[in-house]
Amino acid sequence: MFDEQVRLCADTLQKKTKEYTGDDTDRLGAFKAAAALQHTTPERALAGMLAKHIVSLYDMCFDNDTDYGMSIWEEKITDSLNYLFLLKAIVKEGHTDQTD
Repeated sequence: MFDEQVRLCADTLQKKTKEYTGDDTDRLGAFKAAAALQHTTPERALAGMLAKHIVSLYDMCFDNDTDYGMSIWEEKITDSLNYLFLLKAIVKEGHTDQTD
């Protein structure tokens, strides 16, 4: 299950690259642009976007009236995980000059 999920995450990130970055070579450019619009940091801009996905998952988990199909679960879980991977990239980029 883990390997399958990681492949799904990678495939989704590949497919959505053009959609979210256009011709920008910076894969994190959308978060930096959102941060500039919101006068905040890329981390905080991403956290706001991630919150939408987490709320959606939370709602699904507590919705007793709907039987969500596996494709919906996969989409929501994959998107949430990908935002965490992208957060790691933003954090790492911000710490490239530091050693821990």
